[in-house]
Amino acid sequence: MSIASEVAVQVRTQGRASSLAFRYALRELRGGLRGFYVFIACIALGVMAIAGVGSVAASLGDGLSREGRTLLGGDVAFSLISREAKPNEVAYLRTRGEVSVAATLRAMARSGDGKLALVELKAVDGKYPMLGELTLEPSMPIADLLTERDGVFGAAADSTLLARLDLKLGDRVTIGSATYQIRSVVAAEPDKLAGGVGLGPRFLISEASLRATDLLQPGSLVRWIYRVKLPDGANDDRATTALIDGARAAAPEAGWEVRSRSNASPQLERTINRFTQFLTLVGLAALLVGGVGVANAVKSHIDRRRDVIASFKALGATGRDVFTIYCTQVVVLAGIGSAIGLVLGAALPFVIVGLFGKLLPLPVVPALHPDELALSFIYGQLTALAFGLWPLGRVHDVPVAALFRETVASEWHRPRWSYLALMAVVVALLIGVAIGLAYDKRVATVFVVASIAVFLLLRGIAEILMAVARRLPRSRMTMLRLAIANIHRPGALTPSVVLSLGLGLAVLVTITQIDGNLRRQFLAALPERAPSFFFIDIPSTEADRFNAFLGQIAAGSTVEDVPMLRGRIVAARGVKADQLKPSVDSEWVLQSDRGLTYTGEIPKGSKIVEGEWWGPDYSGPPLVSMEKKIADGLSLKIGDEIVVNVLGRDVPAKIANLRNIDWQGLGINFVLVFSPNAFKGAPHSHVATLTEPHASATQASSNDDARIIKQVADAFPMVTSVRVREALETIGSVVSNLVLAIRGASAVTLISAILVLGGALAAGHRHRVYDAVILKTLGATRARLLGAYALEYLMIGFATAIFGVIAGSVAAWLIVTRLMTLSFIWQAGSAALVVAAALVVTVGLGLAGTLLALNQKPASVLRNL
Repeated sequence: MSIASEVAVQVRTQGRASSLAFRYALRELRGGLRGFYVFIACIALGVMAIAGVGSVAASLGDGLSREGRTLLGGDVAFSLISREAKPNEVAYLRTRGEVSVAATLRAMARSGDGKLALVELKAVDGKYPMLGELTLEPSMPIADLLTERDGVFGAAADSTLLARLDLKLGDRVTIGSATYQIRSVVAAEPDKLAGGVGLGPRFLISEASLRATDLLQPGSLVRWIYRVKLPDGANDDRATTALIDGARAAAPEAGWEVRSRSNASPQLERTINRFTQFLTLVGLAALLVGGVGVANAVKSHIDRRRDVIASFKALGATGRDVFTIYCTQVVVLAGIGSAIGLVLGAALPFVIVGLFGKLLPLPVVPALHPDELALSFIYGQLTALAFGLWPLGRVHDVPVAALFRETVASEWHRPRWSYLALMAVVVALLIGVAIGLAYDKRVATVFVVASIAVFLLLRGIAEILMAVARRLPRSRMTMLRLAIANIHRPGALTPSVVLSLGLGLAVLVTITQIDGNLRRQFLAALPERAPSFFFIDIPSTEADRFNAFLGQIAAGSTVEDVPMLRGRIVAARGVKADQLKPSVDSEWVLQSDRGLTYTGEIPKGSKIVEGEWWGPDYSGPPLVSMEKKIADGLSLKIGDEIVVNVLGRDVPAKIANLRNIDWQGLGINFVLVFSPNAFKGAPHSHVATLTEPHASATQASSNDDARIIKQVADAFPMVTSVRVREALETIGSVVSNLVLAIRGASAVTLISAILVLGGALAAGHRHRVYDAVILKTLGATRARLLGAYALEYLMIGFATAIFGVIAGSVAAWLIVTRLMTLSFIWQAGSAALVVAAALVVTVGLGLAGTLLALNQKPASVLRNL
């Protein structure tokens, strides 16, 4: 026989063996899925979470892409800060398409009775909106809404402003030097998402009326936006790119911030990507927790099928044949669980739009996303194999006699190296997929490393707990002695309970600690010595008089004042900004314009960590001080040159030193601080803070705050007052919504943990029945057995809860301090509640299973021993 013939025969033989294994696997499953409900539920929950998050994110991404022109208000938007475009710059844009001009800034609105409120002012021309629809209540043409009548300009306001100032349609408000009549309510703006989160309600006015407010002072923080709508038939991506390149070539130092319809809101897209990754990792955590349930279910199933396995081997089946049969079952069952999860996850975008479509501020376009669903299916299959291969591999080398003896004595042995290698490959694939497809690979890597560490630690804690129980002195108390013996006896539930409960508790503690710290940061007391007010758009010529005025109306308060400009980093180390490769943590500094200042003194809240400060009398070439984390993220060092575009002029400066900045004090500080001569002669404004003498702003009366805001508005109508607490409450409401979504996703993990815990206890039900029958035969009472089992579960649950609190608190501390760069305070109350809940769940589920075991009739069990 030739080698080719032998190979062909071998292939046919292997094919028949595989087909036979598949038939036997399906035949065994005909008897039902008893023992596999937890397996299927855990896989389904994890896959549902990942598929649901991925499908919603993809639907949202499709919506943003499809509505990109509408969200942007044109095909391309060119924006400038603190200056209008020059006539030649606007003329070039008008040669390429239809142009609409808008300006946005913050200002103070005053009602007729003297009430004041911070508003997000938006001034538009007669072409607004070029795309989409501005929804007004009542509806009216934009020209009629904004036109001037009898010296009073028209405006539309957000309903929040009407409620805040107790206004109604037809009432008048004053902004700067201009008076406006509120003629309609802004119900929806087509381009609102592109503008980001505002600190006040919208106030829509005409561009012409903005000039009558006297708010357009040199250096005022006004963003001018020039939207270009290309002609129909010539508005494809190539035409868009040509327009952007042409505008930059025509005015190379204009300092345009450019957005196209494909990135109408880059910050929103980055936020969605980060949040999607986080929720995906939470779903993956649910799968990993469920993986423990998979391992328990597979082990329990093999224990129940020991007679069948023995029969297979007695009739000539090899260990590999048995492995193939039961591995096929695991794959089929994982497929069933994954299919259920895929159906539920794929339906999630449709459910969300169906129930909340009219309330959603984001354009979600529900659709089926095969790539996201396929990825979720792969996650489910890899997780099932990663956790199922260990118990499956142990079957290979167990002799028939040992399988029959396992009722009395369990024999531990590891799988063969070939199965361990296969398991390592599956785990490596799972890790590779989780990290390789992540938006932020560093965060994904940390998650993977932390997950492995937690698994190893939990396994170690289970071993330590069993070893300690084994070495404890023999107690005279029967219940305690029995409880301690149950913790370390052969086949004890300790490893399974510790793994399933510990993972869920670690996730729960992490979420509750993060939640508590975010609420403390944004919704509770302000940091000690935090300013009570920020004042922006202070004219540089009025800065000294303004500071003196604050000293008079708020005696004893501390006033800080610094000059402020806005500029964009356009190059660093001779490399253009769009060609730099920043780290994920520092890329934001290149995305838009940044606040800049100049000074001869080291700013408060800053500490020089590299280089030297230039001193108050420095008069040489421009120098700049950078925050160290940002410099490191941009791979910049002392002596490197950066170029910043300020008011249409490129300003090069060398890095003289690097600083660490304390952002927690909420004081005035900047990533970029320049030497005093860097912006000589450039028009700019000032920003100031007012810190009241009390310990925190929570102790200040609202009447006092209102008085300060009113007096500032009376004396300096062009200055905008921002109350720090109100700004933090606005941010806090956004954070609360994010935390609510995190809680919902984390609930999947917790449900998986409870299912796994219940499955682990159910897997040991047969042993519990034997124990209960033997002990009752020897004279043990039901009460004594219940007490012993309750003590066992209480000790295991308490030890696991302590680990969960420690591990979860450490994880929360790392996330809050390193990723969110916020201060962290341990929330003892939430940790105590988690421990109490863990004990209740563990003891409750354990005793529920124990009662079933105690109800078994001894005779039927003793006959089968």
